[in-house]
Amino acid sequence: MRPFARDKSITMTDKVSRRRMLQGMAGLAGSAAFAAPALAEDKSIASLIHGQGGGEWQDSFRSSVRNQAAVKSALPTLSPETSAYVQSAIQRYGHLVQNGGWPIVPSNGPRTMKIGTKHENVSALRQRLIASGDLRQSAGLSTTFDSYVDFAVRRFQERHGVNTDGVVGRLTLSMLNVPAGVRLRQLETNLIRLRSMSGFLGDRYVMVNIPAAAIEAVQDARVRSRHTAVVGKVDRQTPVLSSKIHELNFNPFWHVPVSIIRKDLIPMMKKDPEYLARNKIRIYDWNGNELVKEEIDWNTDEATKYLFRQDPGEINSLGSVKINFHNQHQVYLHDTPSKNLFGKEKRFHSSGCVRVQNVRELIAWILESNGDEWSRMRVDEVIQSGERIDVRVKKPVPLYMSYITAWANQQGVVHFRDDIYGRDGLGLEMFAQN
Repeated sequence: MRPFARDKSITMTDKVSRRRMLQGMAGLAGSAAFAAPALAEDKSIASLIHGQGGGEWQDSFRSSVRNQAAVKSALPTLSPETSAYVQSAIQRYGHLVQNGGWPIVPSNGPRTMKIGTKHENVSALRQRLIASGDLRQSAGLSTTFDSYVDFAVRRFQERHGVNTDGVVGRLTLSMLNVPAGVRLRQLETNLIRLRSMSGFLGDRYVMVNIPAAAIEAVQDARVRSRHTAVVGKVDRQTPVLSSKIHELNFNPFWHVPVSIIRKDLIPMMKKDPEYLARNKIRIYDWNGNELVKEEIDWNTDEATKYLFRQDPGEINSLGSVKINFHNQHQVYLHDTPSKNLFGKEKRFHSSGCVRVQNVRELIAWILESNGDEWSRMRVDEVIQSGERIDVRVKKPVPLYMSYITAWANQQGVVHFRDDIYGRDGLGLEMFAQN
C-alpha cells in the first residue's frame, strides 16, 4: 500500500504534513482517555462475537473489544455532570485538531463500502475511524473492509444517530467527512447550552432532544425509557421550552391548527374535495354548528375562520393519546398512526408537535403518581376501547424540550447530531439535508 501522504486521492482536512499526521495518530493511540471503541448493541454484531467463525478468531475479537466504553448509557443526556463530560471531550478534540484532525474519506470510489469491500478507500476509512477512536490502531490500514471495520462503522453510526447497518453510504460518508475542527466548535457551542441545564431538573422528568429526535424518561438520575421521536420540519420547528405534563387525552379529537389549515388542508381540498370526508374531519363554526364543505370558498383563506376537528380512531393524526403541557406554541406530544416514520434516519416531519414511539410505555410511567388505577394494563384497555377519557396527572412531570447537537457520556463517548435548524451557526444543517 502506498504511504498515506503520497496518496493523492486522500487529503487532510487541515493540510498537515505526513509527519504531524503520524505523530497525532500515535498520540491518540496511546491515550486511554480518548473514546475507545465500544460494543454496539446490535444483534448482528452479537452473532459475530458469539456464534460464527472459528474459536481462535472469536477469542481475538473478544480481546479487542473487552473493557470498552459503551456507546449507550443509563445516564441521561441532561445531568449535573454532562457539562463536565463535554469539557473533557473538548480537551480531547482540541488535541486532535492540533495534531491535524482526521483524513477525508474519498467519495470517488465504491458507491457503498461494507463487509467484503476491497478498495484503497477502505484504508482511508480505517485511518478516519482510528483518529476518532472508533477503531483501534492495531486493526491496521488494510484495504479490506473486515469485521473490525464493520464494528467500528456501526459504533460511529450509533454516535451520530445514523442507522447502525455497518454500511458506509452517502449519509454516513458525509458524517465521516465533517472536519474535526467543526466538531470541536460544535462541542463548545453545546457546552453553553448544557451548562444552562445542569441544575436540578427534578426526580422525574421527560427530555426531548430535538436534533436527535429522541426522548428520555428520567427517574432518580437514570433513564427509565428511551423513545424515538418525530419532530418539526425545518420550516415548522419544534420549539425549545420548559413546562410540565399535566394532562393526558385518550382517544382524542384532533383540532386542526390554523397554520395547518392554511398550509396543508386548503391546498389538499383543492386537489381532492373528498379529503375531509375520507379522513373523518368535520367543519364547525364557532357556535358549534356543523358545516359542509360546499359552504366554504376553498380558493381563499375563508376556511381559517372555522374549526376543523378530526374524530377519534385509527386514522386520527394524534393516534391513541395526546400528552398536554402548558406552552404558548400550542404544541404537545402525541401518538401517531404513521408508525413508519420512526424507522427513518431523518425524523423531521411534523408541524412542530412531537410524535412518540412506544407512547404507551411513556404514559404508563407518567401516570405512576396516579396510583394503581392507571397501570399499564389499564392504559391498554382504555386505548383499545376507543373511549374518550381525559386524565389529570396528579404530580405533573417536568418536560424539557432541548436543542442539543453534541454531548458526551460518563465513559467519554461523544455523540453528535445534525444541526437541523441551523442554530449552531456552523453550517451543519447542510449535512441534515443530504
